[in-house]
Amino acid sequence: MRVYSTPAPGLEDGLAKLRELAPAGFALGLHVRFAAAHIVVQTYPRAWIDLYTSNGYLLCDPMVFWAFGNSGACRWSELLYPDPHRIMEQAAAHGLRYGAAVSHGAVTSRSFGGFARSDREFTDEEMSLVAGIVADLHDRSKPPQGLTPAQRQALQLIATGHRHAEAAAKLGISESALKARLKSARDRLLARTTAEAIQRAQEHNLL
Repeated sequence: MRVYSTPAPGLEDGLAKLRELAPAGFALGLHVRFAAAHIVVQTYPRAWIDLYTSNGYLLCDPMVFWAFGNSGACRWSELLYPDPHRIMEQAAAHGLRYGAAVSHGAVTSRSFGGFARSDREFTDEEMSLVAGIVADLHDRSKPPQGLTPAQRQALQLIATGHRHAEAAAKLGISESALKARLKSARDRLLARTTAEAIQRAQEHNLL
């Protein structure tokens, strides 16, 4: 899982639009499987993220309960789930007074998030826009199903400590060709760096 406070590779435009629509911040998990997300983007205030994480609120968040059982969009004020830990009240104290919950995709690989404002409720049009962007990001961020043999070989050599020149020589290609293979692997894995691409490939058993 990768947690980004800035746009994840390949998803910049959609995430920038979400920042505009949710000026108080948002948290979005893309392709949540077995309680872990493929990618998480968080722009909530750091103090709220730290409090939420340290208290394990994910396990009892009314918004998360709603997201696993529903698809579409719902205002936080309309969530009809128990909140014994007063998570929504505490969120409001951190400036997250009004919000929208959005959930999209099959339950086996669902994307969902919470989107906040401090000034007013989301309009129906804004809710529809957020839901549409989440659906698009869901489609764009599908976990990789595989790498090409060339991409796998290039990553594997770098992962085992070979320098670019050494790896290129071992593959019988130029160093620029090796770098092109590494870049294509990074793009497929939505990774910023080769080190991150290697880790992500290992997480998905692609190396």
